[in-house]
Amino acid sequence: MSLKLPQAPNSGLFKQGYSSFSNADGAIIRNVEAVREIASILLTSMGPSGRNKIIVNKLGKKFITNDAATMLNELEIVHPVVKILIQASKQQEFEMGDNTNLVIILAGEFLNVAEKLLTLGLNVSEIIQGFNLANKFVMKTLDELVVEKVESFETDLLKAVKPVIAAKQYGVEDTIAKLVVDAVALVMKNGSFNVDNIRVVKVMGASLSQSQVVKGMVFPREPEGTVKNADQIQSCRVYQPHRYFHHRNQRYSCSSTMPRKCLISPRAKNNSWTSCARKSTIQGLRWLLPGSSVGELALHYLNKYGILVLRVPSKFDLRRICQVCGATPLPRLGAPTPDEMGEIDIIETKEIGGDRVTIFRQDESSSRTATIVVRGATQNNLDDIERAIDDGVNSIKGLIKDNRLLPGAGAVEIELMKRITAYQSTPGLLQLAIKSFAKAFEVIPRVLAETSGHDSSEILSKLHAAHAEDTGLRAGIDIDSGEVADTAVLDILATKKSAIDLAVDATNTILSIDQIIMAKRAGGPVMPQQPRPGNWDQDD
Repeated sequence: MSLKLPQAPNSGLFKQGYSSFSNADGAIIRNVEAVREIASILLTSMGPSGRNKIIVNKLGKKFITNDAATMLNELEIVHPVVKILIQASKQQEFEMGDNTNLVIILAGEFLNVAEKLLTLGLNVSEIIQGFNLANKFVMKTLDELVVEKVESFETDLLKAVKPVIAAKQYGVEDTIAKLVVDAVALVMKNGSFNVDNIRVVKVMGASLSQSQVVKGMVFPREPEGTVKNADQIQSCRVYQPHRYFHHRNQRYSCSSTMPRKCLISPRAKNNSWTSCARKSTIQGLRWLLPGSSVGELALHYLNKYGILVLRVPSKFDLRRICQVCGATPLPRLGAPTPDEMGEIDIIETKEIGGDRVTIFRQDESSSRTATIVVRGATQNNLDDIERAIDDGVNSIKGLIKDNRLLPGAGAVEIELMKRITAYQSTPGLLQLAIKSFAKAFEVIPRVLAETSGHDSSEILSKLHAAHAEDTGLRAGIDIDSGEVADTAVLDILATKKSAIDLAVDATNTILSIDQIIMAKRAGGPVMPQQPRPGNWDQDD
C-alpha cells in the first residue's frame, strides 16, 4: 500500500503558487488580528496628546507625525483585509478631511467585540444584523445630541475649526485656526469654496506667529534673468505659455548642400526673438510665466525689453495664477493678444527668512485664491502644520454640508454608549451584538485619558456618573486637569456620522469574509542588495 502525502487545499483547482485560507483555518480570527495590529499602531496617536510615529518609507524618506492619513499612505500594507479598512479611512479623508483615525480605531474595536461574540457562539449574520440595527439607532441619536450650530461663517467658524486643529497641533490651535478661517473667508463665495484655492507655502525660519495669509499666490522663488525690479508693479499684464523657451539645437548645425541657409539660421533665430519680445512689449506685456525652462537666448531678449520672467513648473499653479489674474494659458510662442493677457494689482519680490519669494496680490473680489505663508524652525514642523491646515480647511467643507455641532472631548461617545445600552426594542441574541456595539465607543474617551497621562478608569467612572444626570450631555475630558467638565470642545456632526458609518460598513465587510484566495505575486525573485557574506571575490 503506497503512502498518500497530504496536499494543500484546492491544490488541483488553482495554478501553482496560489494560497487559500478558509474559515475552518480561522480566517475570520486572523483578519481580526490583522486589523487589531494596525489599530494598535494608530491608537496612541489619537487626540491632542497623541504620540508621534517615525516612518521611513521605501525611498528612505523619514516622516515624524501623528496624522493617521499620512501614516497609512506611507505604510506598505499587503494584507487584503486591512486594505479594505484603509480604503474606508481614505474615503473619510476625501469626503470630510478629518477623523480618519476614528474610522480605524472604531472598526478595530467593533471587530474586537465581534470576536468575543463569535467565541460565545453567535453567528456572523446575527452579529452583522445587530451592528446594522445599532448603527441606524446611532444615526438617529446623533441628531438629538446637537448642542450648537454654525449660524454665521464670519463669527462662529473659529469654534468649530479649533478642535480639529488641536488634535494635530495642540497648543497653537488658536494661531492656525485664525489663519485657516481668514484664508477661507477670502475664497468663499455664496457659502461655498474650492479647497484647492487655498495653498500653503512653507518658509523656514522665525516662528508660527509670523505666518500670514496673502490674497493671491506666493511662489517660493525669485524671477530669472537680470530684471529684478519687481517691487509693487501695478496693473501689469501676465502671459502663461506652456512650451519650452529655448532651442534644443543651440549650435544650429545642418548637413544641407545649401550653405546660405546654414549661415542665416542663427541670425533668423535672433530676429525672431527680438520681434517676439518687441511685439509683446508693445502689447503691454510686463511679466512672463513660462511653464518650463527658459533658454539663455530667449531670456536675454526678454530682459532686454524689460520683461520679467518667473518660471512656474507646476501646471496646477499655472492654472491657479490664471484664475487669479484672468489670463489664458497659451501653448504657442509669439506675442499674446490683449484678450489673452491678464492683470494683477501688485507683484512684489520679498525676502522672507533668507529666501526670496514672489508675491502676486489681487485685491479684487473676483480673485478666489489665498495662500498661507507658514513659518517654522524645522521642516518636519512645517509639514505637520501643513497637514493641520489641510484638515482644518477640509473640515469647513463638511460644515458647509451640515452646520450642526456635537459635544466633543469624549462626551458624545459616552452618551451614545448610554443610549444604545438602553435600546431594548430588539429581543433575542441580537441584543448581545447591540450592547457589544455600544461598549466599543468607550475606547475613545479611554484613549484620550491615557494619552494625556491620566487614570483612564477613574475618568471613565466620572464620565458615566456625569452622563447619568440629565444635564451631563456636554461633560467631557479636560486633558490638562484630568477632570470631567464642560470643555467647550465641539465636533462636527457630518464628520462624526461619516466616520461611524464607514467604520460599521468596513466591519461588516470584514466579518462577512470566510475565505481569502491569493495568487502568487508577479515578478521574479528579489536579488539581495548587499553582497552575501563569505564572497571571496569581494574585496574587504
